Amino acid sequence: MGATFGEEFVFAAHRAVRTIIPRLQDRIAVSWRTAPYPFIYYLPFFFMAYLARRQDTYLIRLLLLPATICGIVAAAYRFVWTTPALNVYNWGQCLFAAVAIAKTLEYALNKEGMLKIGEIRPGVMKGKGTYHGNPNGISSGNPTGTSNGHAAPVVDCNQSSVPPWLYDTIELTHTLRGLQWKFGQGIHIPKQTRPLERQAFLHATLLSFIKNFLIVDFLESTLKLFPGVGSPMGGSMFYPNLPLFWRYSVATLIHMMTGTAILVGFGMVYDLITLVAVGCFDSSPTSWPPVTDDPWTADSMHNLWAKQWHQLLRQTFLVLGGYPGKWIAGNLGMLFGTFIASGLFHECAMYSMGHGFNHTAPLFFALQGPLLILERWWRKVTGRRVGGLWGRLWVYFIVFITAQPMVDAWHRRGLGGGMVIPPFISPTKLLLVPLVQKAFNIKTYQN
Repeated sequence: MGATFGEEFVFAAHRAVRTIIPRLQDRIAVSWRTAPYPFIYYLPFFFMAYLARRQDTYLIRLLLLPATICGIVAAAYRFVWTTPALNVYNWGQCLFAAVAIAKTLEYALNKEGMLKIGEIRPGVMKGKGTYHGNPNGISSGNPTGTSNGHAAPVVDCNQSSVPPWLYDTIELTHTLRGLQWKFGQGIHIPKQTRPLERQAFLHATLLSFIKNFLIVDFLESTLKLFPGVGSPMGGSMFYPNLPLFWRYSVATLIHMMTGTAILVGFGMVYDLITLVAVGCFDSSPTSWPPVTDDPWTADSMHNLWAKQWHQLLRQTFLVLGGYPGKWIAGNLGMLFGTFIASGLFHECAMYSMGHGFNHTAPLFFALQGPLLILERWWRKVTGRRVGGLWGRLWVYFIVFITAQPMVDAWHRRGLGGGMVIPPFISPTKLLLVPLVQKAFNIKTYQN
């Protein structure tokens, strides 16, 4: 007896998925020869961004949507970094793919295209007036800058020879917070902490980059001194041979170092991009406000997620989970959908490192919805917001204690053993680690 239609459909669907996302052993190793192919797969994504800034392209954007998403997924999951120390790059390329997929969905499904603030159609401003502002709400009479807490339109001062269509395409594909775009309205923008005069701004940014680089280098190098955790093969940060108190004390230390390295790493990369954009491409310093708003001082989970943590992935989570959740269950669905999308975003990327799917990241981020509801309930019952010292301890408990299983799952898959700062430019690896190894007879894992 032949296969039923349902069985044939499932078989065909499985083959189709495996064509785009092969088994780990069937994936193509990244090399100098194969490196161009993932970039080729992203060409439809850039074309989609170009179309999103052209009028009357809605239908063609819808038709291109499936092929564009398939190309992005294939670029992320068909190619694999096989060197163990570079396994973390598989994680990075899949994180980027998820962001690109969210952008693609937004480009395709917005009927009017992607609009800047003040536009009624791509490239067509409303009325005759022009808004003279910038993302920090800084007027020409206030050069020191203060934050209005929201994204505002930015005057496009691009005087380069780059054609406007290409400039818009590049900007749209790279912007995350959308500082001069309609989708960025309402996002919290931290106060500017650097002088806005160009040379002074570049000098302050360079010093910030050096500081963040040295911190990330020290934390990454130190993490590699922990057995298992520092190995590209991975290992648990909960050492069973230690007494209970020391086991969880060491795990908490590793957890805090990991979180700090990730947070400071955001700042380091952002500083580097800022230096290139302002120093090489004449971008305005006002277009580069701080990436975070001092998350260490957060005194409620609401403040942490809505304002003080980085907002770079806000739109990604809204597109992938928040907006569908709102369609299903209103504002409550939007809240839960956003955090569920965040959890799946982190775990689907970590899946690429080759140790299967783990539930801890989706559970941790899904928990944030009920926690925010609990904070709102506290305010209704007591008449006071969560805040102050107890609020900060509450945030620290959630971030430093309840998130430990998630970070442990990351380290068991080799996150701590990945190469972030190449050894030949690492002051810690070149100078400090050899001294510590010699003094305490410690072995480390070489990348």
